[in-house]
Amino acid sequence: MQSSTIEPSKTALNYHHKAEAAHGEAHPDHRIFGLLVFLVAEGMIFMGLFSAYLTFRAVAPVWPPAGTPELELLLPGINTLVLISSSFVIHQADTAIKNNNVAAMRNWFIATAVMGVLFLAGQGYEYSHLEFGLKSNLFASTFYVLTGFHGLHVCVGVLAILAVLWRSLKPNHYSSQHYFGIEAAELYWHFVDIIWVILFFLLYIL
Repeated sequence: MQSSTIEPSKTALNYHHKAEAAHGEAHPDHRIFGLLVFLVAEGMIFMGLFSAYLTFRAVAPVWPPAGTPELELLLPGINTLVLISSSFVIHQADTAIKNNNVAAMRNWFIATAVMGVLFLAGQGYEYSHLEFGLKSNLFASTFYVLTGFHGLHVCVGVLAILAVLWRSLKPNHYSSQHYFGIEAAELYWHFVDIIWVILFFLLYIL
């Protein structure tokens, strides 16, 4: 009687594992692909804004318009170094989790979030000291739209990093086998950094 009770349980367990495997094969994980599609869509929005800026610059007789104060390079340059460096920092978090080191992953993510906040604080300080406003002229308008839209993305990235940190407090939520949230946050952060490098060149260097 005892063996007849155990055998159906084993059979049911085996069936459950087979069903899970079959389910995995039928429904592969496309989350990273979905994220990449989203980033491509976001990139297209930025490319449209960059194209508009370059068009304005090309057709304007003088750019920036006469009377526009010259942009300072020191603070934006420091901000750029902070943001570029943060890409290397967040990559260390990805390396740590793939080595199953959750504590190190948290530390690297905390450092990245701090660098993101420093970037936003630097941008806010720059805004407060600029000698032109949103409606001063076409250059001013495009400057605030481009940098402000990018700043919004940095803010979202910081929130995503904080969300990953919060979820990492749950035991075994992230490991060397399960790290989608970490990888997604890293990809998004790299995207934000690349967009800023382009913006910095267009607005401050070109």
